[in-house]
Amino acid sequence: MRTELRPVFHRHARLAARWAGRLCFGVLVFGISGLTATGSSAQQVSERVARIQSLLSGEAGYRLSVFAEVRNARTMAVAPELGGVFVGTRGSNLYFVRDADEDGIGEEVNLIADDFKQANGIAYRPGTLFVADQHRIVSYDLSGFDGTKLSRPRLLFTNLPDKSHHGWRYAALSPDGDRLFVAVGAPCNICKVSGLEGTIISIPVNGGAPQVYASGIRNSVGLTFHPDTGDLWFTDNGGDRLGDDIPREELNRATGPGEFFGYPWYAGSDTRSPQFDDEAVPHEVTFPAFTFNAHNAPLGFAFDDGDALVALHGSWNRTIPDGYKVVRVEFRNGKPSVENPFLSGFLRSNGEVVGRPVDVKHYVDGSILISDDHTGAIWRMMPEG
Repeated sequence: MRTELRPVFHRHARLAARWAGRLCFGVLVFGISGLTATGSSAQQVSERVARIQSLLSGEAGYRLSVFAEVRNARTMAVAPELGGVFVGTRGSNLYFVRDADEDGIGEEVNLIADDFKQANGIAYRPGTLFVADQHRIVSYDLSGFDGTKLSRPRLLFTNLPDKSHHGWRYAALSPDGDRLFVAVGAPCNICKVSGLEGTIISIPVNGGAPQVYASGIRNSVGLTFHPDTGDLWFTDNGGDRLGDDIPREELNRATGPGEFFGYPWYAGSDTRSPQFDDEAVPHEVTFPAFTFNAHNAPLGFAFDDGDALVALHGSWNRTIPDGYKVVRVEFRNGKPSVENPFLSGFLRSNGEVVGRPVDVKHYVDGSILISDDHTGAIWRMMPEG
């Protein structure tokens, strides 16, 4: 049985409720009809996902539910005109979750393409879907899209570094919609890069030669533009195997093209890379606007009421695991200042990992969607009212 959604909570009331404490959520099982990503029909959220949902806790003023179950759910692109959400993966598959009645429940999950190396970088504007694959950038004309299959792609750029290490791209459209920005990771842990490696590039939406917008970036898997200033903000993951607590990981601000963010001479934040600590840094460094604990792996994020909601995918090479949550980075006087949990419980006290958040997007009904590639789910945080 579907639970009726409550009205959207007014943004100022949400702000007042934010620090009222944390709200623990019980199991909420919603009806889901249609074809699931695994190819089997389902009438309700799976028992596994329902169990994980019961373990999660979130910021006061929000109610947790399940938008859809999508295997290896990574990046998302909300498409209101099409009544659904595109979902990329770190693999060959690309999905479309249909929510035609916009009730916050995906009625069906359709595999719409499966010929990518890394279908992680997706962006949408009315009429067009963009996909930044490991080796190329393509677009799809959606004029005849019925939610089940994409048309033949149009090649926009074919010479991205074709290396699997940090080969999962992230993409975002410029505020005016004229250029596509794509993060291109360094193909290593810490090494000197060449060409487009370790950069954020931009290309015209109709294709053409890329321009390097920012460099000195190890592996950004989250970028977006500030809704008020238009500045580009992006996360960056620091180097591995340097210790439990270094380097701290980054949330960066680029105020214009040409800035250099330190890699590989800096492994992350202000930590010099051991391989290059005797070398002079060749460019002036723009240091991060905010940092997270080492190995938290900040990925996708979205601005919300002047703050940033950031997905911390979680550590894999830390003695005591850390991360595995979505945090609200509070901005004060236009600058990020402190983080607090927004959705947590993915890392249990016994060390069990039950979920790994990846991307954060606003949905058409005022809720927040959070993808989770470990659980294979898209969570929905609905403001209460």
